[in-house]
Amino acid sequence: MSINLLDFDAKGLTGFCAEIGEKPFRARQLLRWIHRAGEADFDAMSDLAKGLREKLSAAAVIEPPKVISDHTAPDGTRKWLLSVGAGNGIETVYIPEKSRGTLCISSQVGCALACAFCSTGRQGFNRNLTVAEIIGQLWWANKALTETFTSEAGRERPVTNIVMMGMGEPLTNFENVVTSLDLMLDDNAYGLSRRRVTVSTSGIIPAMDRLRERCPVALAVSLHAPNDALRDQLVPINRKYPIRELLAACERYLQSAPRDFITFEYVMLDGVNDSMAQAHELVQLVRDIPCKFNLIPFNPFPDSGFRRSSANAVSRFRDVLMEAGLVTTVRKTRGDDIAAACGQLAGKVLDKTRRVHRSIAEAAG
Repeated sequence: MSINLLDFDAKGLTGFCAEIGEKPFRARQLLRWIHRAGEADFDAMSDLAKGLREKLSAAAVIEPPKVISDHTAPDGTRKWLLSVGAGNGIETVYIPEKSRGTLCISSQVGCALACAFCSTGRQGFNRNLTVAEIIGQLWWANKALTETFTSEAGRERPVTNIVMMGMGEPLTNFENVVTSLDLMLDDNAYGLSRRRVTVSTSGIIPAMDRLRERCPVALAVSLHAPNDALRDQLVPINRKYPIRELLAACERYLQSAPRDFITFEYVMLDGVNDSMAQAHELVQLVRDIPCKFNLIPFNPFPDSGFRRSSANAVSRFRDVLMEAGLVTTVRKTRGDDIAAACGQLAGKVLDKTRRVHRSIAEAAG
C-alpha cells in the first residue's frame, strides 16, 4: 500500500527519505513541491533526480480527500464536502474578506462533545481525521481557489488564515492536529504566522496545556455561558472541566500564546444566555483574563430547540461587554444559505455521502 506523503511533517518526511535511501535535504524539496506548489505529480517535480521520482512513484502518493460537492454562496463563502472513505464526509469552508481569506478546517468526522446548539454534535462521532485528511483540506483549498483567485493587497495565496473550527473538537485529536499545525507554520510548506492560525476548543484542559508546550497558536474557547449551571447544559464537557478550571488554563496558555488575549466564542441563544443579567455576570467572570468576545448569532437547524437572539438583544449584550472595556465583535453570519455557517456543518453530511457512494456503486454495477 502506498504511503500518503500528506501525512508527514518535515520530521516525518525526513524519516521517509532516509528509509528510501535519500538525504535529508530531499524532505525540504518535497515539502515545497507538495505544499507550496500544490503538486501531486512526482514527475512534475523538476529538481528531483529521475531515480528519486521513480522511487516516489513506486512507494508513495499525494492524496487529499476527494471532493463530493462544491458550493459557493452569493457572499463568496465556499463550502466543500469531502469524502474520507467508508461513506464518511467532512466539510471545509472558505470565507473571503478584503484583506484576508480564512479557511475553516475540520478535525474529526462528527463530534463527540454533543454541544446542545451544534448540528455537528447531533451527527455523533465516527473517527478522528488523519494528518493527510486535515492538511489535505488546506492543500485542496489553495489549489482550487488559486484557479479563480485574483491577488488582493499583495496576497500570494488565497488562504491567509486558518481556524480549526470545523467539524470536531481539535484537541481530542491532538497528535494529528499538532502535526498539521506544524505543516501550516513550516516555512517550507505554508509559512503561516502563529497569530494567523487559531485552534478552537470547548475546553479540554489537559490538551490546552499540551498545546501551550508543543505548538502555541492563537486560541479560541467556546464559552457560551456565564456560569457552570448553564454551561453544563449547553457544553456537556463543562461537567468534567468547569469554568474556573478552564479560565485558569486560559491564563496558563497566555504565557506562551502568540496573541496577548484569548478569544471567547459565545453563541447567542434567545431566552437562554442573552439577558442583561447574564452579560453582567460574564463581565465579572472574565475580569482577570485578557480576552475579547466573539458573539455568534445562532444558526438554526431542524429540531434544534433553540432560536437566534434578536438583533436588539445581541446589541444590548455587546454594549454591556464593551462598556466594561471588553473588546467585543458580533460575527457576521456567512454562508448560512449553503449551510456553511457556524454550527451548521454536517447537518446532512452522512446522508449526502451515502447517497453519493450509492450512486457511484449503482453506476458501476
